[in-house]
Amino acid sequence: MKKLPLMRSCKEVSALVIAREDRQLPMTEQLALRMHMAICKACPAFERQVLTMRNAMKQWRHYGSDE
Repeated sequence: MKKLPLMRSCKEVSALVIAREDRQLPMTEQLALRMHMAICKACPAFERQVLTMRNAMKQWRHYGSDE
């Protein structure tokens, strides 16, 4: 079975969500990510969890620095 060039599995998309935290994704990967997010229910939830963790870590790093 031949895989379509922009179709990604949930496992691949979760890796892209994590990678996007560290680097700019190529345009084809960005498009594949958007396409998958439009049709999947689980991956957008995972993306929200990653963003929540990132924001929590950012707040934790600056906790107590206002003193």
